[in-house]
Amino acid sequence: MQDLFAALVSFFLIQPIQAEVTEKFEAARVPQAVISEVTTCGRTAAPLVLDRVISDPVWALSSAVRAWTGTPRPEALLLEVAPGCAPALSAARPFLEGRGA
Repeated sequence: MQDLFAALVSFFLIQPIQAEVTEKFEAARVPQAVISEVTTCGRTAAPLVLDRVISDPVWALSSAVRAWTGTPRPEALLLEVAPGCAPALSAARPFLEGRGA
């Protein structure tokens, strides 16, 4: 049962966030190494996200809705679900702000 739940969390929360972040980063010409680092970070944070989803279903539902509607910036939502990704996201910030590296 937990495997099914983990697959649903991945499909409705983690994958949409990662897809949006990747798309936005590619459009901002963020280096592929940084994009890969952020993607890897999001993937490795999946068990922590699953724990939070189990302990706080209201947060999970609201985060999934926000991910699907694109309400927050995708990188902000990734940071919320995976705070450990802050260094990788910080490396992309200059590109997102148009300053390059």
